[in-house]
Amino acid sequence: MDKLNCSFLPRFQPTLLLLLSCIFGLSLGTELSFVTCGSVVKLLNLKHNVRLHSHDVRYGSGSGQQSVTGVTAVEDSNSYWSVRGTSDAFCHRGTPVKCGQTIRLTHVNTGRNLHSHYFTSPLSSNQEVSAFGEEGEGDHLDEWTVQCGGSVWKREEAVRFRHKATDALLSVTGEQYGRPIHGQREVHAMSSPSQHSLWKAMEGIFMKPSESPAGSRDYSHPHTEF
Repeated sequence: MDKLNCSFLPRFQPTLLLLLSCIFGLSLGTELSFVTCGSVVKLLNLKHNVRLHSHDVRYGSGSGQQSVTGVTAVEDSNSYWSVRGTSDAFCHRGTPVKCGQTIRLTHVNTGRNLHSHYFTSPLSSNQEVSAFGEEGEGDHLDEWTVQCGGSVWKREEAVRFRHKATDALLSVTGEQYGRPIHGQREVHAMSSPSQHSLWKAMEGIFMKPSESPAGSRDYSHPHTEF
């Protein structure tokens, strides 16, 4: 497994993942069928087969904020995102993310949140998507609503992410960057739903819902950050 460098969380070594899974209820396999708050995931755009990615490279135009792209590489630690609640709605770790719920996606290696605004994207002239904030804290433009077909976000289903403030959908249409990020795809936001805006949760570390002694679900049980 590639290294997760959690700059906005206490650091850990990948060799501890199996131990943490036993102690804190993490799922490293496929037995958990839905995405939960506190999970760290990679998101695949189904149309273009690229994973949502960011890195400490800023746009040369538009907002000048940290760029967000799509990459074909599967093993890249810069493609991990932490699923979090908003500043107004806390998301207890292990709670299944509901369809229609508003979340933040925080880039693990830089601590900046997936973000959008009315700047124009550099290649396609759609709406720019960037990474913004420091140590996991930004502003209301970091909020995205999960659009899916059932009651919760299932790992095997295609979902969309609608930017709450501008009503645009997280999308990829295939435009590729040159240097210094040659071959990476532009990620942007578009007003209309299409095959370009479908995403699926792939590799990751999924927080399991905890069980109370009585056997009922207890979603408020705290886990230690990893």
